Amino acid sequence: MPRATLVFLCVLHLNTVSGCELFGRFDMPSLFHHGDIMIGGIFPVSYKEIRSTSTFEREPPGLCNFINLFRFDLRAFRWTQVMIFAIEEINKDPALLPNISLGYRILNSCSFPANTLRAALTLASRPEETEFNSSCPPTISAVIAASGSSQSLAVAGTLGPFQVPIVSYFSTCACLSDRAKYPTFFRTIPSDYFQAKALAALVKHFGWQWIGAIQSDNDYGRNGILSFTEEVKKLGVCIAFVGTIARTYSMDKILDVVEMIRRSTVKVILAFVPEGDFYPLMKEVVKQNITGIQWIASEGWITATKPSTPEIYQAFGGALGFVMQKMAMPKLKPFLTNINPYTDPSAAFVKDFWEIMVGCRPVLPEEHRMDKICTGNETLLNSQHAFFDVTQLRATYNVYKAVYAIAHALHQLIFCKPAGQKPVRATMPSTVTDHLQRVNFRNEFGDDVFFDENGDPPASYDIINWQLRNGQVQHVTLGHFASAANGDFRLNIQEEKIVWRTGKRVPTSVCSNVCPVGTRKAQIKGKPTCCFDCIPCADGTIANSTDCTPCPQEYWSNERKDECIPKTTEFLRYHEPMGIALTVVSLLGASLSLVTMMVFIHYRETPVIKASNSELSCFLLFSLFLCFLCPLTFMGRPTVWTCMLRHTAFGVTFALCISCVLGKTIVVVTAFKATIPGNKVAGKFGPAQQRIIVCSCTMIQILICVLWLKFKPPFPDMVFRYSNKKIVLECNTGSEAAFYAVLGYIGILAIVCLVLAFLARKLPDNFNEAKFITFSMLIFCAVWITFIPAYISSPGKFTVAVEIFAILSSAFGLLSSIFAPKCYIILVKPEKNTKKHVMGKKMNKK
Repeated sequence: MPRATLVFLCVLHLNTVSGCELFGRFDMPSLFHHGDIMIGGIFPVSYKEIRSTSTFEREPPGLCNFINLFRFDLRAFRWTQVMIFAIEEINKDPALLPNISLGYRILNSCSFPANTLRAALTLASRPEETEFNSSCPPTISAVIAASGSSQSLAVAGTLGPFQVPIVSYFSTCACLSDRAKYPTFFRTIPSDYFQAKALAALVKHFGWQWIGAIQSDNDYGRNGILSFTEEVKKLGVCIAFVGTIARTYSMDKILDVVEMIRRSTVKVILAFVPEGDFYPLMKEVVKQNITGIQWIASEGWITATKPSTPEIYQAFGGALGFVMQKMAMPKLKPFLTNINPYTDPSAAFVKDFWEIMVGCRPVLPEEHRMDKICTGNETLLNSQHAFFDVTQLRATYNVYKAVYAIAHALHQLIFCKPAGQKPVRATMPSTVTDHLQRVNFRNEFGDDVFFDENGDPPASYDIINWQLRNGQVQHVTLGHFASAANGDFRLNIQEEKIVWRTGKRVPTSVCSNVCPVGTRKAQIKGKPTCCFDCIPCADGTIANSTDCTPCPQEYWSNERKDECIPKTTEFLRYHEPMGIALTVVSLLGASLSLVTMMVFIHYRETPVIKASNSELSCFLLFSLFLCFLCPLTFMGRPTVWTCMLRHTAFGVTFALCISCVLGKTIVVVTAFKATIPGNKVAGKFGPAQQRIIVCSCTMIQILICVLWLKFKPPFPDMVFRYSNKKIVLECNTGSEAAFYAVLGYIGILAIVCLVLAFLARKLPDNFNEAKFITFSMLIFCAVWITFIPAYISSPGKFTVAVEIFAILSSAFGLLSSIFAPKCYIILVKPEKNTKKHVMGKKMNKK
């Protein structure tokens, strides 16, 4: 506050021995009544300020011209009258301030902060109605002010340093709750802190995510929208735009805001604006036929009379907003209808009120006018004007509570004084402030009146809906909002009774529609978070509210991308075509091995069987039978036992098979060497040595397999690398080294067989098995050499199929190469199954 103002106030409050000295006056019309204790009041009876540029060469003109350049506010005038009504009630009440009269001085703020400040300074000075040579009259003990937050800030900032309590009836800015800045400010209307919570709860209730905002260019609008924005941001709501208006704005500025509304995509707009500031914009919105918008209102205009017309309803019908709870005051109506300019001709504002109510100007003594003259018989007793409707009072009731709160504080202060001491002169404003903070009473309407530590009353709002009934705009109460002591709140609303501007359905207001199933939000650069594009989720992810979440490793997303479903498992099954084919081939090979074995046993005494070493042949056929059955363990769902069995069974059976082939090859070589004179090798390699060769070679493979199973055995494993949508179930070898050691050992045995058989290839044709063994080993080696790259590169179940194919191919190669020629002679050409034929070539050479 400027230092000059402080000095001026100090001078105004200076009491000297000779009396009070007034250096100047603001010449402000007022309603005045003397009392033992004085209460000030500041109300916006007119709401157009007369602006003038001060040259500081002479005293500035009066503030409010009541003839040409202002609009009379009936609602504010009723506030002045309810203050007078309440004071007269208190003066008549023998229980409240007995034998003490309350007086009042009511000034017009013209609804502008500068004028409100002048009114506050006027109240702080000596009343102009007293004589200058008289002793100082009672100072103002408290002030009821003001109607707007900006005006209250001016009053609180001016009178606060002097500990003058201010009780506001219509200022809601949360900034006024700052006790450090405004220690003497109280109010009977809830703070915008609670209204912002109520508005945010309403927005959340109806799911509006994309809204616009209109604020007044003052503390009320700016702080209100700021509090609201902080609340809705917690709910994920976005503010599309914030338009600013004021009653003093030029039409160009108002049209800019209208164009902003027209171009926006929002369907819900909050107007945190007083009635006077909002009305010019409302008219322009109606004029440009901007409809289809759901308006949310602050308490500043939702129940205002002026905009509540069928014309404004065209664009603003169905508006929702919060207001203080209403109250009916039946005793007030007779008081209002008895207002008469002839009772007190000097009373300010009454003549203007009378002219509006009855349509003529009263002629008073010393006044000569050419306007329409009243006859003096006019009366307000039968008037149906809304001014006299005392059934739904809101701000008016707040004024009433403010007067009674001050009266109760004064009563507590005065009657705590010692008996016999006249206490009136002791009602200093600072002591009134202390007692006002502790006020707690229940009025005749059943309301508890008290203030919290910030000077605020408990928050309680009615939810109002604009509805058109019988051609008149009605403010219909459809719900309630109340705060609780723990900081929580309750919102109750009769949604089914709401009349919406867009019809009976709740309007929707979103920047971007909810993303469809299987898509995620993608923020649009430079736009609020409520504006986004919808991008399909990638395979293997599902959409949640904001992003795509990967499915667990064993799951995959469904086609809608809204659920993770188990992946399909893949392994070589018996009943699938490939499994059936391999099973048939495997069983066929096993059957052929058994049939061949039976043939060999049955014809074991024939020369062909004897010449081919029947014992080793039967061992070989048995090992081939096991080799053909081995692939059956590779099919079906892998388990711990089948994984260990398939690899070890494969290694041992093939080691046995190749060991038998190796034994037969050694027999052939030794038989060839036996034809050389003096060579005794054949005699040293009999059946016992053959069995030792077979057993020892097989035991080495068994030892390798035992070590493999002991330290790193094969185990069932799930493989995800082949396909995103499938899990391949296979047997992990556990130890690659052990697996390739098994294959390597079989390969070594095969190569030894191949080398020995190759060396014996020139034996007599009819006897020689060497070339068949050589051919079978070539097939065997070729199969397993090609197996390794095919095994490594085959995906999924085809890896198992390749291994089975290699087993069956090599087994059939051995069976067909070694035993097919002999079976052909035995079964098809029995005439060749003779010793002569078997030894034919050798004998011919002799």
